[in-house]
Amino acid sequence: MPHPPEPVDTSRQAFLGSLIADAVAMPVHWYYDRQALARDYGTITDYLAPKNPHPDSILWRSSYTAASPKTDILREQAAYWGQRGIHYHQFLAARANTLNQQLAVELFEMVRRDRDYDPERWLDHYTAFMLAAGKHRDTYVEEYHRDFFTNLAAGRKPINCGVKDVHIGGLVAVPALVAAFGPRHPDLRRIVRLHVRLTHKDDEVLDAADTLTKMLIHVCQGEDLRTAILDHANGWISAAKVRDWDRHHDDVVVGRVLSPACYIPDAFPAALFLAWRHAGDFAAGVCANAQVGGDNCHRGVVVGSLLGASAPIPHRFLEGLRLGARVTG
Repeated sequence: MPHPPEPVDTSRQAFLGSLIADAVAMPVHWYYDRQALARDYGTITDYLAPKNPHPDSILWRSSYTAASPKTDILREQAAYWGQRGIHYHQFLAARANTLNQQLAVELFEMVRRDRDYDPERWLDHYTAFMLAAGKHRDTYVEEYHRDFFTNLAAGRKPINCGVKDVHIGGLVAVPALVAAFGPRHPDLRRIVRLHVRLTHKDDEVLDAADTLTKMLIHVCQGEDLRTAILDHANGWISAAKVRDWDRHHDDVVVGRVLSPACYIPDAFPAALFLAWRHAGDFAAGVCANAQVGGDNCHRGVVVGSLLGASAPIPHRFLEGLRLGARVTG
């Protein structure tokens, strides 16, 4: 008699969904000129490798000067900062994940191994990872990392090095923690808040992280995705707004109504709307998120995790995802 199929771990599917959405968006991350995006990559339907030059890159305006070798988080990538046209993720291959998602996988593995969450132990691991030469191969290091290591160089304890960062990148670890602990863990929301606050002390980012955690808890346990979004994210999105926005194309909602940029007041509702609109169709949702450009990698954490928890992920996206085996193994 055949064995019944193994039950699907929806929380791991959510985490995989976030990784996939990040990898799909990676080559077109921070494109704001959609004509340039279409010219360089066409219609996004699968994983692609990044290309130089990146016409919308403002990496040349970003800066970080390490106070000492002990806080040099750019290392071999420093040579590309200050140059025009450099792709933020130029050395990542197709199916690879950006730095923040690589850290999310490190966090997932640590929690699974320790069967607990210790913020100081995580911060030791985080600083070692960031300071290891050639560890992640990503050229761009987000602002909150730079601020953290600037504070560390000034003598602050790691537990006190976080800043008031307002970017949606603060949500990247949420699906990793939900997958590591499982949606029924009684202390999950407190742990998520504690972890996010290590680097992002902004109240809106912390509220968005808690909202995403609540939605994932409910969706991973079988609640309808659209119902969960409207019931548990009603401080960020409403049925009336959804009805209005649903009359427009994705690139109107995320571009004219809401900014495609990284700031949480617009970025989180934009991600929620894309997840609501494409509920039941994982591929359509993560590809639409990539296609509208802007901070699509970090919006993808929300879109991909919610869709991954609630809809089948096509095998072509799971196959070859470079970090996938570390989540499913």
